[in-house]
Amino acid sequence: MTVPNDETDTFDSRSLHERIAADLRDEIMNGDLAPGAKVPSTAQLTARFSASNATVQKALRLLKDERLVIGRPGASVSVRERRQRTMRPASYMAPATAGDRYRWLTEAETHGSHARSKLLRVAEVAPPADVSALLKLPEGGTALLRHQLLLIDDDPVELVSSYYPIEIARGTAITKRQKIKGGTPVLLAELGYPPRLSVDRVSARVPTQEQFTALRLPGDLPVLRTLRVVYSDHERPIEVTAMVKAGHLYEVQYEFTGE
Repeated sequence: MTVPNDETDTFDSRSLHERIAADLRDEIMNGDLAPGAKVPSTAQLTARFSASNATVQKALRLLKDERLVIGRPGASVSVRERRQRTMRPASYMAPATAGDRYRWLTEAETHGSHARSKLLRVAEVAPPADVSALLKLPEGGTALLRHQLLLIDDDPVELVSSYYPIEIARGTAITKRQKIKGGTPVLLAELGYPPRLSVDRVSARVPTQEQFTALRLPGDLPVLRTLRVVYSDHERPIEVTAMVKAGHLYEVQYEFTGE
């Protein structure tokens, strides 16, 4: 049996430019390098990280590809004004008023952005195992999938896969390849299944091929996946949604009372 070597186990095996980018990325995301602030000069970074000019330039190119900084490496580079968006699920959990747009879209636009959704697929499918379990489907059971991409200012923000029990969806607008005014929560409430409780599970994952392409991800950074199950009366699951967004560009804010 091989005994782990502590020194080897704790060594950061990433390339130096990746490590430099990681440290600068953290400073951007926690606000030490504020929106609009200039990134330290190449000379300062080469001294700080004991790196060559070329290595520092490579690190800055990574951050530029990740849409965290703007400018030309070798010249003045600064943090983008919108380095990270904060998503607040509580602000759009309640169904929209009849006839209104889906609350996610209107909430995004309160910050001066233009939001829209693009419906990619509507089909009856065998859902992933975790979704199937949450919907309490029998083995081999199917659900109705509505798969869409959410965009802000034409930038892809979130890939959304929503699953509904067939017995609820069949014969309704949920099965049609068209947008639902106000979103499916409004329709479900009209069908007699008002949302009563939502439970989120949030995890970080390596993006799939589809997620990498659809979200225009720059590299091997993780995505943030929220798996949400919505319950109606009598704790009946009526919707399970997997929402995936770029982990370095978005954060999720939850609020709790002390009660």
